[in-house]
Amino acid sequence: MLSPYSSPAERVWFYTLRILCGLILLFLVLPVLVIVPLSFNAGSFLVYPLQGFSLHWYQDFFNSAEWMRALKNSLIVAPAATLLAMGFGTLAAIGLTRSNFPGKSLVMALVISPMVVPVVIVGVASYLFFAPLGLGNTYTSLILVHAVLGVPFVIITVSATLQGFNYNLVRAAASLGASPVTAFRRVTLPLIAPGVISGALFAFATSFDEVVVTLFLAGPEQATLPRQMFSGIRENLSPTIAAAATLLIGFSVILLLVLEWLRGRSEKLRTAVE
Repeated sequence: MLSPYSSPAERVWFYTLRILCGLILLFLVLPVLVIVPLSFNAGSFLVYPLQGFSLHWYQDFFNSAEWMRALKNSLIVAPAATLLAMGFGTLAAIGLTRSNFPGKSLVMALVISPMVVPVVIVGVASYLFFAPLGLGNTYTSLILVHAVLGVPFVIITVSATLQGFNYNLVRAAASLGASPVTAFRRVTLPLIAPGVISGALFAFATSFDEVVVTLFLAGPEQATLPRQMFSGIRENLSPTIAAAATLLIGFSVILLLVLEWLRGRSEKLRTAVE
């Protein structure tokens, strides 16, 4: 904050920096927000200026069998993949944080590699793996690969939470007769819950927005919402896509608000424990 004794140069730099940050934020957000008004356009084309206000495209979205099937598939695949990613990612983070063994860095690099490997490579490899097993065009393959893509986010967030974890609490629980499972359920999990839930939300968003892997592994009956949007862009560019995109933007904003709330709660818990 500026003080009454700040020099003119400091004041200029203060306001210049904030104006620059505002312009960068506008540059990043504007291409996303420009879609929202188009979803309320009364016209049949994705063009400006708008030809009037209408909820027709939202009605078309919710009345379309294809869009509803895609939404249903997304609501099946994303939660299932999130649960798997949350379970495996949490256990992996605890094991990697508490243990020291040769090759630990290599193991960590391997488990978070789905985050950095191009998704198209993951899609091709997944198809070549599941197709001979007869699991192509099934929910099983789609859920498993989406879970693999979400595990690194859970590992990173839970590992960050465990950096400030006081393991004396677990030892105290064990000294009072608690089994390892009971100590984890009653002591460890409540304290790292914000990190677990944050990672789960990232995994859910990753699965819900994923399109490349879905193109390789999903058939027409397993098409998710992003794949349906991709197909609509290629085949029939309709403002219904803008309505679907607006709903996804709103959903993403809600996720970000929840993540921010969890971050604040995690800081309060960490402060209380310390």
